[in-house]
Amino acid sequence: MAKRDFYEVLGLAKGASEDEIKKAYRKLAMKYHPDRNQGDKAKEAEEKFKEVKEAYEMLSDPKKRQAYDQFGHAGVDPNMGGGGAGGFGGGFADAFGDIFGDIFGQGGGRRGGGGPQVYRGSDLSYAMEITLEEAAAGKDTQIRIPAWDECETCHGSGAKPGTSAKTCSTCNGSGTVHMRQGFFSVQQTCPHCRGSGKIIPEPCTSCHGQGKIKKTKTLEVKIPAGINEGMRIRSAGNGEPGTNGGPAGDLYIEIRIKQHDIFERDGDDLHCTVPVPLTSAALGGTIEVPTLGGKAEIEIPEGTQHGKTFRLRGKGIKGLRSSYPGDLYCHIQVETPVKLTEHQRKLLKELDESFKKGGEKHSPNAKSWTDRVKNIFK
Repeated sequence: MAKRDFYEVLGLAKGASEDEIKKAYRKLAMKYHPDRNQGDKAKEAEEKFKEVKEAYEMLSDPKKRQAYDQFGHAGVDPNMGGGGAGGFGGGFADAFGDIFGDIFGQGGGRRGGGGPQVYRGSDLSYAMEITLEEAAAGKDTQIRIPAWDECETCHGSGAKPGTSAKTCSTCNGSGTVHMRQGFFSVQQTCPHCRGSGKIIPEPCTSCHGQGKIKKTKTLEVKIPAGINEGMRIRSAGNGEPGTNGGPAGDLYIEIRIKQHDIFERDGDDLHCTVPVPLTSAALGGTIEVPTLGGKAEIEIPEGTQHGKTFRLRGKGIKGLRSSYPGDLYCHIQVETPVKLTEHQRKLLKELDESFKKGGEKHSPNAKSWTDRVKNIFK
């Protein structure tokens, strides 16, 4: 069967750049990789993977690509004296190395000088609960987190005093082994030594061969002013220690803000409900309201209705990325008096009669509502 055009195999135009060729190859190699296609589709996927591989080898090599562009398949056919599709070398190996970790989950490790694989430690998460006042003003505090110290018994070797670790016979100290996967070889972490390259015949009884002891340490934490719910503070290097000398992970402190008795936060703004006596709402006057920085006064005009909102500029919170503080919104809640005495009942009845004699001018909202109801039943 005649070979397909290499550009067609990769889904590219003839003038595609090197980056476009590499990107197309990586995408298709991931799609048709044998490990991702099992069962009935395995054979078809393997053939397509080989086809994609050959197309990339030809087009990623400038000399082979030039010959192919000029003479087609004949220009790169080894039987015709051309370049040919060699094994796992050159440009293919470079591009395949970029996706190797993605396919087999080894992206987090590295190995240098033929030694065991080195892995970065895992990140840790710590939930810290603070008050709204602390979030607004900032806070310096301390937390205790798990940490690892060198074992004093074995001095970090992991071996029982008087003994020593031995080179792993399975991987010869490299920390990796090669496994056959289909038609090519795959590098994996050594299952015997788990990537360390060493075996400890007699583990230290204090640390059980880990070479380190788990303890706790105190960490100074600075909570910046204006921090909000769900934000995280990163403490570099205070996560889990790395493997085989790898760098430690990071600690992420996630902020939780306690529910406040008075205020609700909305971004940089604050909201609160202010109960106002019926008489004060009717007659108007000055009332005192709380803020995070103390107290403030607002003027209540005569005839203030329930639900009226008053805005105090700059009395909210100055966020981390804000140039100015937010505002405080005070929502008026007109209170209906309860547990009345007989005298108070009598006075309210007299007041009610007076309102009725005054007509609809005393209750404009009630008049408007009554008119809307009448329109429904017309």
